[in-house]
Amino acid sequence: MWRPSALKIASSPLTMAADLGELLVPYMPTIRVPRTGDRVFKSECAFSYDSPESEGGLYVCMNTFLGFGREHVERHYRKTGQSVYMHLKRHIKEKATGAAGGAIPRRRNGKVFLDLELNRDFNGEDYEYEDEAKLVIFPDHYEIPLPNIEELPALVTIACDAVLNAASAYKKQDPESWEEEIQVSRHARSLRQLDNGVKIPPSGWKCQKCEMRENLWLNLTDGAVLCGKWFFDGSGGNGHALEHYRETNFPLAVKLDTINPDGADVYSFEEEEAVLDPHISEHLSHFGIDMLQLQQPTENGHHTDNNARQRVSEWEVIQESGMKLKAVYGSGYTGIKNLGNSCYLSTIMQVLFSIPEFQRMYVGNLQRIYDYSPLDPTQDFATQMAKLGYGLLSGQYSKPPMKSELIEQVMKEEYKHQQRGVSPRMFKGLVSKGHPEFSSNRQQDAHEFLLHIINLVERNSAGSENPSDVFRFLVEERVQCCQTRRVRYTQRVDYLIQLPAPIECATNREELLAYEAKRKDAEENMRAPPEPVRARIPFTACLQAFTEPENVPDFWSSALQAKSAGVKTSRFASFPEYLILQIKKFTFGVDWVPKKLDLAIDVPDFLDLNRLRATGLQVGEEELPDLTPPIVLPEDTRVISVLINILAAPEIDEVAVMQLAEMGFPLEACRKAVYYTGNMGPEMAFNWIIAHMEEPDFAEPLTLPSMIDPGPSSSNSPMGATSLDNSPPEESIAILTSMGFPRSHTIQALKATNNNLERALDWIFTHPEEEESDALSDMADTEPNDNAFSNANSHSDSTLSPDRDASGPRIKDGPGRYELFAFISHMGASTMSGHYVCHIKKEGRWVIYNDHKVCLSERPPKDLGYIYFYHRLSSS
Repeated sequence: MWRPSALKIASSPLTMAADLGELLVPYMPTIRVPRTGDRVFKSECAFSYDSPESEGGLYVCMNTFLGFGREHVERHYRKTGQSVYMHLKRHIKEKATGAAGGAIPRRRNGKVFLDLELNRDFNGEDYEYEDEAKLVIFPDHYEIPLPNIEELPALVTIACDAVLNAASAYKKQDPESWEEEIQVSRHARSLRQLDNGVKIPPSGWKCQKCEMRENLWLNLTDGAVLCGKWFFDGSGGNGHALEHYRETNFPLAVKLDTINPDGADVYSFEEEEAVLDPHISEHLSHFGIDMLQLQQPTENGHHTDNNARQRVSEWEVIQESGMKLKAVYGSGYTGIKNLGNSCYLSTIMQVLFSIPEFQRMYVGNLQRIYDYSPLDPTQDFATQMAKLGYGLLSGQYSKPPMKSELIEQVMKEEYKHQQRGVSPRMFKGLVSKGHPEFSSNRQQDAHEFLLHIINLVERNSAGSENPSDVFRFLVEERVQCCQTRRVRYTQRVDYLIQLPAPIECATNREELLAYEAKRKDAEENMRAPPEPVRARIPFTACLQAFTEPENVPDFWSSALQAKSAGVKTSRFASFPEYLILQIKKFTFGVDWVPKKLDLAIDVPDFLDLNRLRATGLQVGEEELPDLTPPIVLPEDTRVISVLINILAAPEIDEVAVMQLAEMGFPLEACRKAVYYTGNMGPEMAFNWIIAHMEEPDFAEPLTLPSMIDPGPSSSNSPMGATSLDNSPPEESIAILTSMGFPRSHTIQALKATNNNLERALDWIFTHPEEEESDALSDMADTEPNDNAFSNANSHSDSTLSPDRDASGPRIKDGPGRYELFAFISHMGASTMSGHYVCHIKKEGRWVIYNDHKVCLSERPPKDLGYIYFYHRLSSS
């Protein structure tokens, strides 16, 4: 417990130095001086939003440099035994005013010395600050005022000075402070670009040589789109971009999926490093990519866009501007400060912590989470979720103004009080760590961040309650071969539904056509554009578009053993407790500018989706044979290269063999390593050796097979298609184990995918080893189960579907009737700009959460939302 009557060291000046030295001697080994890379958390508690401004101030451990509020410092002392803390306190008071009514200038008395990022905003012209620092020794709470340079031991003085002058922990978190400085390429200024008419579309890219669709690079000289090199973790490509440079000497390339308003990732093949291209905008525009129109400088922390003038009404309507909104305070009505384009995070977390399952998991278990938190709670997901949840739900950071304060402000006619809210800086630093987009200060897509958070919750809920179970549901996909009319039913797990927005179904279609004609006429005659017209689309049309059959690209019919036309329809195999609907408002224009469709949808308060319940295989329907395409041209070209090398070139690269043998490995083992890695070089062969050194036949002679036998096939299976009872061929096992996967897991993957290497590789990544069951259950899982959907669909209560494998995803099924309880709206022309707010229904009334401002909503703009959240209605 905190002891308010802390003891201060008081003695005569002659004995002070000796007293302090003797007092600190036992603790000297635990006092550290911050080194380069140490983060000093002196502006925020690790467990709460206490700061030096808080009533109890902040305690910074002089060993770990973590900060703790008054309620949490004892916990850290008991857990770690660290006794010496620096107590920081900032006193804030309003400036006195002179006879003329103006503020009296404060003299600089040297009492403001803390470099802090604080949780509360004050007008610097109206307030003055005084900082106080002292050392506190636990458990007796001895206090030593600072500075005390003459009396303190030299090490303690240096450590205190370093802590006081250390930069904020969050400033050191900025990526810019850690990344190596990238130099401007010497080719950027004089880069030659060919006038070959190449224009790059905004999507649908693939390598011009190998059909790869990831890790693609655009050569800035001739516009060639080619893949990068591949890595041992399975990522990357086939190195065609580098090959192109060797053939052409065109030096610069930009990675396509990194292009954003702030720049892009540029690589110089000639300089062999990442470089800066100051003329990247000009170079990209040569190929039809206009990056400068994506956004303009920020205003009040929110990115504006080129269509801001046309979208003024959208900003006003969504934020309910012009209305006298009543601020609300207390539990569940705490705002979140905007850190600069962090509103996407704020809106998602406000909605999640309005859901009881998230409240119970993190706030209900707050003390247990805190007591069992690791030594560095700033890096623990559960701790930071609990901290944010408690900050939003406790009401501690959302208190109404005092009556005396209100009266004074009314007298001054300047009512400016706003709740302080909480700053999510520590939370954002943790959940965005290592993510190239969320770790930046740019605006992001709230939909993508929602999926990111769900993924983190799933990952950190192993062995415990998983609150994201409430979003998970099964989708039944029915694929039909148009030629044979045969069908295949499969199911997948999903967390939200993306609804199309069919503009052609707009109820004001004539008005839209007239506006488009006026807009084009104004553009041709260089006149001001007309007032924009917002498309109004019925919600039923969006739902109908979602349920419509869609064509399946590159469909391979197992009945025809050839490619054919196929159509797919999707239905709910189960209904979640909480349904998330995202309106597909965003698209890319041909000029590469991401655009938002300006539309309004009459989203209902109540939703009945029971008619979209999946039915499974129907009477009279005939299933497609459960066969897989023959291994001819799988998309994974890395597997292709290995297979081709094994099939077409059984000879072994003796140079690579000798290189490995010179390292001391048995000759026969080296030959096997080179062979089973497809003559792809000594480095891959070396990895194979390391993975197989413990096998009993490691040094046995290599026996070369004449070809890869896919195993016994049924005589009734045409064109080499194989049935599900094949045993994995040893060569396929060797290929996968050479990539570092365990042999048992590899065999299981091949059995589950009919010995298809490409599918087996996907299976391994989607079925972690710890989730393996015994071989019998694995084989059973591969068999078609006609009752899997119907059993799941038979549950009318909100219970866990019993037909689901215990090791699989937890699915809670129930009736498909819902009520709207929250929605997130976006203002602006692109997810890379603009602003997000959310509306949540609490205690029967709608509340708007706009960053740190929380008010009762007068006119919730339900028709302009982007992401909608529904909760299931009880069956009663």
